[in-house]
Amino acid sequence: MMRLLTGSEKVGKSSSTGTFEFNPEFIRSFGSIVIAEGCDSSRSISWVHAWTVTDGIITQVREYFNTSLTVTRLGNQESEPSDCSSPSSSSSSSSAEITPVHCPSIWESRLSSQFGKSVPGLVLAI
Repeated sequence: MMRLLTGSEKVGKSSSTGTFEFNPEFIRSFGSIVIAEGCDSSRSISWVHAWTVTDGIITQVREYFNTSLTVTRLGNQESEPSDCSSPSSSSSSSSAEITPVHCPSIWESRLSSQFGKSVPGLVLAI
């Protein structure tokens, strides 16, 4: 994918590994993060891209192959409501005390489970 994004290889140009067709099946955004998920034409390889977009420009790309990805949001953000909640919100907590925080997933890969094979799982905290 890096060769396509940097322009050193053109779409449709054959390489030693064949061609890559970028046809995402699912796209979802969370603030400045865009998640795209798809697979190859034989449905043997699934992929997930996590793009960071700044001022309309993709500034970072993370690419995962044959990996189940779970996205969760950590911490409070002023502009968006947080999905994280603390079970104990005592104001008398000391700074040395560890307060458990529960952050449910806000997105999970779908394609890797549809292929019926076991793949490693990762958590992307945003």
